[in-house]
Amino acid sequence: MRAVFGLVGLVVALAVVGVVVKKQMSAMRKPVPTLQTTTPASAPVGASSDTVRDQSQQIQQQVKQQVEGLMQQARPMPDEEK
Repeated sequence: MRAVFGLVGLVVALAVVGVVVKKQMSAMRKPVPTLQTTTPASAPVGASSDTVRDQSQQIQQQVKQQVEGLMQQARPMPDEEK
């Protein structure tokens, strides 16, 4: 009897894991929105000269600038107790 309950518990746990994996996989299939960049006013709406490589480099540059800005900030020092 104990073995039957153990087997049923294992099957239920496997079913729960299967449902979670199925939901996760279906969530990954949804299209990811692309990075929206601003185009100059003189350029036509459909003619975006930015490529994926350019967008990647822009993002990397932004992150680098943010990290450098944070590194320049003074670290708060704890009050010394005497």
